[in-house]
Formats: sequence, C-alpha cells, structure tokens
Amino acid sequence: MADASVLDPADPDFRQRIETTLDSIRPYMMADGGSVRLQNVTDDMVVELELLGACGTCPMSMMTLRAGIEQAIKRAVPEVTRVEAVAPAAR
Repeated sequence: MADASVLDPADPDFRQRIETTLDSIRPYMMADGGSVRLQNVTDDMVVELELLGACGTCPMSMMTLRAGIEQAIKRAVPEVTRVEAVAPAAR
C-alpha cells in the first residue's frame, strides 16, 4: 500500500503550485529578456527548468537560478529539494 504522505511529482496540483510560483517571478526575468519553462519534476522532487531567451546565455543565470528561482520555489513549495537547469526538451 502506498504511503499517503508521499507526494506524486506528476500530480497536477503540485505542478500548478510550482507554475504559480514561476508566474510570480517571470515578469522580472522577462524585463531582462529571459524566462523559464517547467520541464519536469523528478521522483526525488528536483524541479527541472529550461532557461529561455537571455537567461539561456546569461553568465549570471546560475546565480539567478539558485538565489532567485530556487529560493522562491522552495519557499512556496517546501517539498521541492532542488532546482536544476536542463537542456531544452526535444520537440
């Protein structure tokens, strides 16, 4: 029997909480020509994001990821353990 306290990273409500947090910080990223897209949440609650536009090539993007995006997500969605930048998904 599955443990009811274990959160499913594919749960739409869980993913929406992450998207809502990203929506709150996207305007700041867009002001600098960038954005971010949620690609995946792993079973160990690692959020995988694709950095878009200027964020994909900015030398400060990793600092923005750790100090800005990751902290905002972990504050709003404490179940998240880490946030990582990943390559664009194949389309």
